[in-house]
Amino acid sequence: MKKHSLHNKQGKSIEEALRSILLSDTVGTQEEIKLALEDLGYIVNQSKISRVLHKLGAVKVMNEHKQIVYTLPLEPAPPASRNILSQLIINISMNETMIVIHTNPGSASLIGRLLDHNREELLVLGTVAGDDTVFITPVSIKKIEKTLDAIQSFLAGMR
Repeated sequence: MKKHSLHNKQGKSIEEALRSILLSDTVGTQEEIKLALEDLGYIVNQSKISRVLHKLGAVKVMNEHKQIVYTLPLEPAPPASRNILSQLIINISMNETMIVIHTNPGSASLIGRLLDHNREELLVLGTVAGDDTVFITPVSIKKIEKTLDAIQSFLAGMR
């Protein structure tokens, strides 16, 4: 069994190293990423690379040389501070198939984006946001209450 190194000899985290690699716009496969990380002193497998790519929000795009490469999105992740968003949510409710969040006008897209960015841990399939309402589709309607609980816990600091 291979040992996974999350930091190289200089103490740089794998996330920092991968972010630098992705900014070069030259890696198109996870194998190329693995080799680049190994050159920097990391020991990783494909599943670790996949998890870190997901965590960083990496996407595949066509670069200026018409090659498909991994890169970081131009749009930053939504703000993580719940204190900033604490006044935006008015109420959260659900029926048998959907969860609905009512927000102050103009806030729904921010809340929807925050939920979409954390959809796996929140058991959310996806969201649709209007001006003051977010419709949330759970991964499974059989587990909708678990999804609601996860969302409420996640947003607890916002209310």
